[in-house]
This record gives sequence, structure tokens and C-alpha cells, in this order.
Amino acid sequence: MNSSKKVIKIVKKILFIAGTILAALLCVIAALLRCSVDWMFATWSNLTMDELVYHMNAPLDGTNEGMVTDYIGSCVAPAVVVLLIVVILFTAFKNKRKLYYIVMAVVSGLSLLVGGSAVYTAWTGLDVGDYTENKSTYSTFIDTNYVNPNSVELTFPEQRRNLIYIFLESMEVTYTDKKNGGGFKEGCIPELTKLAQENEDFSGTDKALNGGYSMPGTTWTVAAMFAQSSGLPLDIAIESNSMDTQDSFFPEVTTLGNILEDEGYTQDLLIGSEAEFGGRSLLYTDHGDFDIYDYTYAEENGWIPEGYKVWWGYEDKRLFEFAKDRLKDLSSSEEPFNLTMLTVDTHFEDGYLCEDCPDTYGDNQYANVMACSSKKVAEFVEWIQKQDFYEDTTIVISGDHPTMDTDFCDDVADDYTRKVYTAYINPATEPEATNERNYTTFDDFPTTLASLGVDIEGNRLGLGTNLFSSEQTLSERYGIETEAMELSRNSKMMENLADINTDVPELLAREGKVPAGVVTAGEYDVENGLLPIVVSDISNVNSGIESILAAVWTAEDRSDLTWIQMQSQDGNSYAGNVAVTDFDYKTGEYQVEIYLVDGNGNQFDIGGTTGVVQ
Repeated sequence: MNSSKKVIKIVKKILFIAGTILAALLCVIAALLRCSVDWMFATWSNLTMDELVYHMNAPLDGTNEGMVTDYIGSCVAPAVVVLLIVVILFTAFKNKRKLYYIVMAVVSGLSLLVGGSAVYTAWTGLDVGDYTENKSTYSTFIDTNYVNPNSVELTFPEQRRNLIYIFLESMEVTYTDKKNGGGFKEGCIPELTKLAQENEDFSGTDKALNGGYSMPGTTWTVAAMFAQSSGLPLDIAIESNSMDTQDSFFPEVTTLGNILEDEGYTQDLLIGSEAEFGGRSLLYTDHGDFDIYDYTYAEENGWIPEGYKVWWGYEDKRLFEFAKDRLKDLSSSEEPFNLTMLTVDTHFEDGYLCEDCPDTYGDNQYANVMACSSKKVAEFVEWIQKQDFYEDTTIVISGDHPTMDTDFCDDVADDYTRKVYTAYINPATEPEATNERNYTTFDDFPTTLASLGVDIEGNRLGLGTNLFSSEQTLSERYGIETEAMELSRNSKMMENLADINTDVPELLAREGKVPAGVVTAGEYDVENGLLPIVVSDISNVNSGIESILAAVWTAEDRSDLTWIQMQSQDGNSYAGNVAVTDFDYKTGEYQVEIYLVDGNGNQFDIGGTTGVVQ
């Protein structure tokens, strides 16, 4: 009887502890979830599930450190405070079991309500229902309308024109004033407004600015860059991998970079942040063999002081100066060039206010940053126009996507249609149509080639249409809403084009993130005929260690190779012994190679050594 009571008492104690831990865990998860959802919507406006899924799968390499710090302060810190409050509550009532259980139940119930409300907010705010429905539905829109550049005849002019393609972070037509087609009573991009009006934005005879719609799969930077150079959305499911860890970026897709590479162009990507972020480096090295000049390159090559970092890397003021230097070098060659740039100061939230930024708009920092960007871009274009190479150079200026700043566009009318800023400067052709065009950023792909004087058979590439031609765009043919709906769905063609690499060891090796360790061979134990092997300082193992094996051989052709199972010592070191009897007491050098098998069954060579038996 006493034994039964003792067992019951132990079980109750276990349940009591388990219940306490569960209640506390629920509370922390609910707090973190609620804060994370609120922070997410406060940080990103117009956030889409496509973008969220993409970046949740992407490494943090190159992320703005301020954003990470803000998340910790806004989400992690409150969750820790909540945990402390719960611990204090439980401690206060631990000797009053009935009250303790009531407190536990209340805490658990509130946690479920808070967590549930967070899930509901995210579900409705991100239209998860529509997203999941669309992702369970296949559309033939892309499959039917995609024009493979490899199937089209492209005729370049005898004198190849240079290209300067400037992606402006988060730049919209919206930022100009209403009389010029914007969404504000007072615009903040006067120089960019003038550039678009004096050059080509496909607004026809209307002075109101025109721009491209940003379709699903194009609303974040790398997706926008891919869309404008390939005519396709970045629509991909890559589970725990990301484009950063792939060994190719849609390898079967022919992009602007591929086409210009084949025509002998020298190509540079110049950005003030880390190109690795989001897979941008992979996109441009895989499609056009671009030389990458990013924040990392600038620091390593003395462009900026060692350790210098503001915002996402370095500011646009420096970017334009570096661009001038690159253009001087590129134009000194006889080869045509493509300099592709990406600004960063206008990134949400509120942008980066450099020392040159005006105070025209008072405490509206984002407007001041936009005004500063507008002026700097115009000054850069003016500098280019004074250079000898300008006569044979086309400049394309395009916003990458609509801004995700949470409140900057609050005063813009709900029925106003937001489009990215677009301007083609010094193109080699003129528009055939005189009417305002209805187009998306996909259309920039063939339009850019046409601006270089390239004759495009059929005037269509990817999902894009050459806007200098009179050919209908897909937006004009189907309507923006229909096109957007169809692009939100799955496409068999896109799945086939993605060619996702699931060879994890190969992917991690390419990124320098493979597991590693220090392998040493000890002194030969003559008495026992054993050669000790130790593996220590094991690192870069993200999914646990299933086993570590040692491959040992003495023959040059490895004909006597023997495998040894290493034994864990303290979780970060493994040890094993080579039985010399297995090698007929052979003396001399014993070659050892260590292999780690992780929790997912992937095998990695983590190092080797040479032992000596005398």
C-alpha cells in the first residue's frame, strides 16, 4: 500500500512539473507569436505569403543588423519578460496547490487565446486561405504564354550599345505629385519625375508618369531583379533550402544577362549591401557571369574603411561614386558593357538619412530620403550624359518593387494604383504606339533589349512584351487582375525550370558551411597494438550527429581500407582505435579520413590525418 502511494505521489509530482513547464512554454510561445505577428505587420506593409515563405527559408547572411536587433527588442525581450512574470506567479502560489492549478489553467487559457489571435491575424492579414488554395491549384497561364528566348531570333546591331541598369530600391511612381500621376498632394521625387517625363516611361502623350505593375512573385528585391531580367516570377518551393544555398538559379531560364554574355558584354553587379542575401549573387553569377562588387568586396578591397557599415552596408552616396569609377574602367575597354546597380538608402523602414539628405519634409524621414535619392540619381545620370561613352549607352531606371514601409503611403487614396518607377534614357528606338501602355515589370526584359537596338522576333520574351512595339502586353490582353490571379497559382513549367538541388553536402560545400573537425592520431600503443584516433572541435553541424566513421588504410590503392566506428566522448569529440592486427601489424604510415553522418543522413568528409606505427 505504501509502495502504491509512493508511486502515485511520484506520478503526481511528474504531472505537476510537466504541467508547469507546459503552461510556461505555452505562455512564452504565445507571447513570442503575438509580438512576432504584430512586428511583422508593423515592419512590412503589403507583405505577401510568397515573400514571407521565401525569406523564412533564406539565411540571415547580409540582413540589415538593425532589423534583427529590432526583432529581438520587440519580440524576444517581451517574451522573456512574460516568462519571468509567469515564473514569479507560479513561485508565489507553489505551496497553494488549488490556487496554483487555477493560475496554471488561467495562464494556459490566456496563452491559447493570445496565440490563437496571433494566428488569426496572420492568417487574415496574409490571405493564407487564398494562398494555400492557389498553391493547391495549377494554372497553365505561364506555360501557355511564356516565350523562351532560345526559340526567338534576336538580331543585335553591328555597333553594340552599352547598358546601365539602375534598380532603385522601393521606388514608385506614387511618390510624385497628383498632377504628374502620383499619389501625393506634394511629390518628393521632382528630379526623377522630370527624368521620366523627358525620356520614356510609356505614358504616351500624357505627362502623368507611368510605371510597371509588380505581379505576384516579383514584390521583393531578388524576385524583382529576376522578373525584370527573365520575364518570370520567382515562384519556388524550396523547403529548408533557399536560393542562397542552391548551386544554380533557374539554370534552364535564359535571362538578359545570359543574352548579353553571349554577345560579348562585360557585366558588373554593383550594390552597397551583401550580394549573397536572398540569392542575388547566385542569380547574377549564374546568369551572365557578372563580376560582383558588393559591400563585402568594397570592404575587402579598401573601397570603404575596414569595419565600416551603415544601414545594409554602405550608403548610396558612395555607390554612385564607385559606379563612376567602374564606368571609367568599363568604357576604356573595346567590349560593350552592362553595369547593373541597386540602391539601398530607400529601403523600408523610413530609409537611411545620409549627411547630404535635405530636410525639406520636416520629420517625414522617408520623404527626405526619397528626395535625396531622386537628386542623387539625377546627378548621376547628368554625369553619365557628359561622358564620351554616353552616345552609345542606354540607361534604364526602374524601381524594384513597391515599398513595404508601413505608413508612408497611408494618405494615398485606396483607389490609386501603385506602380514602380520606370524610365528609359537614350534608347536606340522610339515607341510605335502613342497611347499609355498597361504593363508589368516582366515587360522590362524584352524592352531593355529593344532599347539597345535589338530586333526581337515577335516582340515577346518570357512573359514580357517589347513596349517599344505595338504588340499587346499580357496585362493589356488579359487584364491585371486576371494575370495576378493566374500567377498566384502553381505552374508545372516553373517547377520544372527551378531544378532545385537537394544534394545538401554539395550545397553547403559551395557556401563553405560544411561540418568540420580537428583530427589527430595519438602515439602508437605497442603493448595493445592500437593506434588512437581523436576527432575534436566539431563545428557547423546543424542537424545533429548520427555517427562518425574513420576510414583507415595503408596501401596506396586503399585495397586494405577498414572502417572504424568512432565513439562519442563529450558530444564535441569522438575517439577510436585502429587495431593494427587488422593490418597484419604493418608498420609505417596509416592514412585516416573521418566522415560525419548528420541527423538527416547526409555524409560529410570532415578531415583526416596520418598516424605512424613503428
